[in-house]
Amino acid sequence: MTQEFTGKTVLVTGGGSGIGEAVALQLGREGANVAVADIDLAAAEAVAKKVVDAGGSAQATAVDVGDPEAVKAMVDWTVKTFGHLHGAFNNAGIGGPTGLPEDIDIAEYHKLMDVNLHSVFYGIKYQAPEIVKSGGGSIVNTSSILGLVGEGGFLPYVTAKHALVGMTKASALAYAAQGVRVNSVHPGYINTPLLANNLDAETMAGLVTLHPVGRLGESEEVAEVVCLLLSDKSSFVTGSQYVVDGGYVTK
Repeated sequence: MTQEFTGKTVLVTGGGSGIGEAVALQLGREGANVAVADIDLAAAEAVAKKVVDAGGSAQATAVDVGDPEAVKAMVDWTVKTFGHLHGAFNNAGIGGPTGLPEDIDIAEYHKLMDVNLHSVFYGIKYQAPEIVKSGGGSIVNTSSILGLVGEGGFLPYVTAKHALVGMTKASALAYAAQGVRVNSVHPGYINTPLLANNLDAETMAGLVTLHPVGRLGESEEVAEVVCLLLSDKSSFVTGSQYVVDGGYVTK
């Protein structure tokens, strides 16, 4: 394992489980100071402990990413704790309401937008200037395969994840001259606790059939791509969409 992030600080939201946890652990193995943020402080602390127990550097904080003041406080805390910020993984998100548009609760629609879309704007707003101060770096936003294709039963989620593509592109152009790269990652269905704890075996098997490779993805597979985009190895990559989906959107 290379020490690609030695001396660098990276902030991970939704870092308490799933893809966020996998990214935090890999960043720690590769030498980063990892700021693990999650609405569930205990989960964030557990991941930070895993990083430290493996020989890395990490601290945890609680954050409601749908609250702009909380996001600003999270970024300020990261800089105060580690002295600088070189990268951020805006990953926190929820599934939100499903069904026909006429059946979707408006308050739940707005909550999803706050957590899945507006939170990324808040993140970029406060992260990018700090990354500029540190000499440049990278921001990665978690979209989805449903940020590239539609699904009738998930209108709010699909809308937010599509909007993230535009936000990523616009942010990439806005900060390109200042040395901040911004890209999005688009996972397929990933074998995370969120799926395993909420879906029965038949539904899980059905999800597998949607992926030409014949299985669900693993969080660590997404983490490899995210960490590449966060690293200097992708120094000429910005405004791009990276799909990690076992062929889902290729069909």
